[in-house]
Amino acid sequence: MSNNKEWPLWEVFLRSRAGLDHKHCGSLHAADGAMALQLARDVYTRRQEGVSIWVVRADHIHASDPTDKAALFDPMADKIYRHPTFYELPDEVDHM
Repeated sequence: MSNNKEWPLWEVFLRSRAGLDHKHCGSLHAADGAMALQLARDVYTRRQEGVSIWVVRADHIHASDPTDKAALFDPMADKIYRHPTFYELPDEVDHM
């Protein structure tokens, strides 16, 4: 923990009953992981909407910089074989 008196920030992810993925639902301050889970349960699952909670210290998350978008994502544009745009679909398949 840092030298300041404030507890670290934790990001909270919740998996809903109908979903397979965890979605970010908010942030909170807690002294440790166990306390963060307890607080997340109390704050973000009051309506029994979740089946799983993840808490991650915000200072442990590493994210890309938006200015690096071209270097990270543009190289995919030249790999057309990864995009099924050149396939012909039968008329029966109209929802893709």
